Amino acid sequence: MVQDAYLQEETARKGVTDIADLTPVEPGIYLWQGDITTLKCGAIVNAANSGMTGCYAPCHGCIDNAIHTYAGVQLRLACAEMMKKQGHKEPTGLAKITPTYNLPCEYVLHTVGPIIYGHVTQKDRKLLASCYRSCLELAQQNGIGSVAFCCISTGEFHFPNDEAAKIAVDTVRQYKGNMEVIFNVFKDVDYKIYRELLG
Repeated sequence: MVQDAYLQEETARKGVTDIADLTPVEPGIYLWQGDITTLKCGAIVNAANSGMTGCYAPCHGCIDNAIHTYAGVQLRLACAEMMKKQGHKEPTGLAKITPTYNLPCEYVLHTVGPIIYGHVTQKDRKLLASCYRSCLELAQQNGIGSVAFCCISTGEFHFPNDEAAKIAVDTVRQYKGNMEVIFNVFKDVDYKIYRELLG
C-alpha cells in the first residue's frame, strides 16, 4: 500500500527512539521528551475521545490525531469496527488495545480521560488515575513489557498539568509491577513538572 510505504519512510526520517537506548530516572521509569509516534516500545498510550476513532478536527495538533495519522487509516478502521461491536461510546477511565500498523511500537492503548469544566473534582482525579491503571492492567494481561504514557487529559481536556502529572506518577509507581514505563512529554512545561516529580 502506498500509504504504508510513505508513513514508514516518514517515521524513519523523523528517527525512531528505542526504549533500550533510554536511561531510567528511577528503576523501571523513564522520562522522555519527543514525538510519541517515533517510540519503539511495547505500547504507547493514546489520549482518545469517547468516539475512539481519532480526532474529529482535521489537522488538529493533538496526540490522537498524530497517532492515527502515522499509524495509517487501518487504525481508524479497526477502532470503528471495535466501537461498532461495543455499541456505545467509550466510558472515561477504561482502556482498549489495538495493533499499531505503521508505528514502531507493538500496540496502542486507547484511553479516554476526564474533561475538566471549571474546578477539578475528586471524581475527575479518580477517573484520571483509572486511565493509567486500566492501561497498565491491559498491558499486563497482554504480556506487554513497556508502556509509554502521554500527558492524558492535559491538552484539550483541560486537566491542570501539574496535578495530572502527580496523579500519573503516583498511579504508575503503585501499579506498574515489573513493567517499564516511559512518561512521554512534548512540551517543556511538562518536562519540568515530571523532572521535579521524579527527582
